[in-house]
This record gives sequence, C-alpha cells and structure tokens, in this order.
Amino acid sequence: MTFRPLHDRILVRRIEAEEKTAGGIIIPDTAKEKPQEGEVIAVGPGARDESGKLVPLDVKVDDRILFGKWSGTDIKLNGEDLLIMKESDILGVIDVSAPARQAA
Repeated sequence: MTFRPLHDRILVRRIEAEEKTAGGIIIPDTAKEKPQEGEVIAVGPGARDESGKLVPLDVKVDDRILFGKWSGTDIKLNGEDLLIMKESDILGVIDVSAPARQAA
C-alpha cells in the first residue's frame, strides 16, 4: 500500500533517540520521551495561496526534520508507526552534510 499526502501535509518516520547517554547511562523505556526528530517519507504537492497558485513545500523526501513534541497525528501504515503533519508544524531541517561549527 502506498500513501500520498494531500496539500501541505507530510508523512514522517520518527528517528529513535539513543538509549544511552554520552556518559554511558542507559535510559529506561519509562523515562524516554517521544523523539522530536524524523525523516520525511512523503510530501504533498503544496498549499494554495490567496490567488489559487500552488506553493510547493520547502521540505522534500529524505530530509531530516525537527518538530514539536505534540505535532502531527500518529498513524500505523503497513505495520509501521508514522506521523502525518502540516509543514507549519516543522521547526527546522537538519543538514547532515554541513560540517559542524566549533564554539568560539
């Protein structure tokens, strides 16, 4: 089964957080929060502006994004837990190819 979001909606797969801290402490399942980072699986064609012209989305498939804790709607598709949200729920796109900047 395939899924195609409509308008300015996107389909996201959550990226699970690490189970261990940098110091080596293992985080139990009861203390974990839902990940707020995800990978874009599918995007809609875009929203319409006041004149009716289609405005494409800024995100694309395979982008890594950050979103709010309570953003979107959880769904199960082909046995996988996914999230549908509007583009406006996205806080930012993570650019994994950019070199990390060092603090001054």
